[in-house]
Amino acid sequence: MQRLRYSRYFKAFVILLDMILVSSVFVIYYWRNFEVKYDSETLEQNILSILLLCFFWILLSGRTRLYHIPRNVTYTIYLERILIHVFFFFIGVIMLGKVSNNDFLKTERFYLAGILLLVVIPIKTFIYFLLKYIRSIGKNHRNVMFIGESASSNILSDIINQRKDYGYRIYDYKENDYDLPKIIEFWKENGIHTIFLPSEHSLEKTFEDDLFRQAELNKVKISLVPNIIQNQFFEYEFNYIETVPILSQAKYPLDFFTNSSIKRLFDIIFSTIILVFVCSWLFPIIILLIKLDGSKGSPFFIQKRYGFHDEVFDCLKFRTMKINEKSSEKTTDYNDERITKIGKFLRKTSLDEMPQFMNVLKGNMSVVGPRPHMLLVDDFYKPKISRYSLRSMVKPGITGLAQVSGLRGDEGDMNIGMKKRVLADSFYVRNWSFSMDIVIILKTVFLIVVGDKKAR
Repeated sequence: MQRLRYSRYFKAFVILLDMILVSSVFVIYYWRNFEVKYDSETLEQNILSILLLCFFWILLSGRTRLYHIPRNVTYTIYLERILIHVFFFFIGVIMLGKVSNNDFLKTERFYLAGILLLVVIPIKTFIYFLLKYIRSIGKNHRNVMFIGESASSNILSDIINQRKDYGYRIYDYKENDYDLPKIIEFWKENGIHTIFLPSEHSLEKTFEDDLFRQAELNKVKISLVPNIIQNQFFEYEFNYIETVPILSQAKYPLDFFTNSSIKRLFDIIFSTIILVFVCSWLFPIIILLIKLDGSKGSPFFIQKRYGFHDEVFDCLKFRTMKINEKSSEKTTDYNDERITKIGKFLRKTSLDEMPQFMNVLKGNMSVVGPRPHMLLVDDFYKPKISRYSLRSMVKPGITGLAQVSGLRGDEGDMNIGMKKRVLADSFYVRNWSFSMDIVIILKTVFLIVVGDKKAR
């Protein structure tokens, strides 16, 4: 039996809260700084301005997807939506001020934008993490089940079990045979909301057709899990010519000259600022600490890595290990004995990556992008994970979506950990935006300040 859901009412409440916020910023400031005249013309002007602002806020949310918060959306993506929404809302306020006689919109629009940034982001961040907490304690969950098995569905099941804050509860179907009447009874007994099926044909065609038909009748959703080792789902995108669906070869955001130019310009400006104002005094201190640590050799470490379109380049880092012959042949282990004392600190704070800003200036790397791996790591996983090659469609980065999403130095099954990182990197390549880069940089700074537990 499907449980009653309150998501639509919660969304309405959040929208109403935003309308009150937008209106109150306008009204409170007007009352405190202007003489209020309750003549009909002034009242009508103020009410019309408030209604226009609220209408524009709601209309804009349809494009920025501000109120579309899937339970698996990351805070990086959500914060990006908030920033984009406030930015374009501010542009709209400027345009409205040009055609309106309202004194507030003409002279105090920066006040409105500042207050919205200072108030909206904390409020929506609180709501986001409140939902995460509620779901992590077992409330507001969705009951799901898996039918059929594949490498992709096993990884998805592992993610759902680890991320309680996504709010999914997996019910295992214990029967050995797939008897449809028993499955339907299982749905009703456990209130199943979604079934996850492998996209490849792992079930009999007749059974699969009947399953889809019964799921529709019983209001149970079916989600297909594409094969993680196939590229087809990333090489093509779904489009329409009138009402006919077609699959067109995908073109990624950074394939467009304008986007790649914006990203390159930002890389040059940002890395120059960091090198001049931070690295100019930080580098001598780190070099001195490395020397005082007693380890021999150059304070810098150069290693070959694959870059854009798999071109090999020299990746710069501060040396964090004792000089050894296996530095290019063996990846870092947990509590690796080769790591020096100062090296542990540099890795924990990610300061060992700072010389890579010189790689960014040279054009080998970007500030944000998939992290470059050792050559042997890339050579090992490319034949095993076809989607792995998608990482080379953009320049490697000093930081990336996988790293700020907690997929750095993943412990346990390395194969599963690498597949999760490849999924995050693939998402970044397909969904790049300038605002996403900014959010990833901000989250990286936060992790450096508080410390990344998975850094090693």
